[in-house]
Amino acid sequence: MVVLLSGAGTLCAALLTAAADPRYPAEVVAVGSDRADAPGLDAARVRGLTTFVASLPDHPDRPAWDRALAAELAVHRPDWVVCAGFMKLLGPAVLAAFPGRLVNTHPALLPAFPGAHPVRDALAAGVQTTGATVDLVDAGVDKGPVLAQRPVPVRPGDDEIQLHERIKTVERELLVQTVADLATTPGHPAVPAVGPQTRTENEETSR
Repeated sequence: MVVLLSGAGTLCAALLTAAADPRYPAEVVAVGSDRADAPGLDAARVRGLTTFVASLPDHPDRPAWDRALAAELAVHRPDWVVCAGFMKLLGPAVLAAFPGRLVNTHPALLPAFPGAHPVRDALAAGVQTTGATVDLVDAGVDKGPVLAQRPVPVRPGDDEIQLHERIKTVERELLVQTVADLATTPGHPAVPAVGPQTRTENEETSR
């Protein structure tokens, strides 16, 4: 898999730690970001992994950036592309290059609270339970097929930071497990019947 991130890369770090175990059924072949200064790239470099940057300002427009990202991803020939805190929406070129092979995480129980502020929205709605979702990316915003979910209770007195930290702990575990399940379960019911390497404009909604 290729992992995409934008910030600290805690989700990516969880995958890298899992993949370091020979018993884990998936391998990270490269880590990319839309930001050259993303701290999450450092964890990949320390492990000797290939890293790359696809920065939107380096391209004349968003479609050009999308095509460049698709080309960069194709170089690494991944079976899966995992958006682990990647803060940009993937465009038509990437979606077409990796149909049914783009995995994303979201800190809510989709379809509840899609969008950029799901933890804040859950607190505002007064729900007693929220959680984490791992889903496939499609052309919508947080509308792709759900691969896995895990609930997280909302505690009395929770603020956005407290609740989000508990969700992120669950989210990391869920992502690691879901990627392992995808790697070992041919014909996963949520995944379109395409083979490996079959190859919007708003901010992405995951961290």
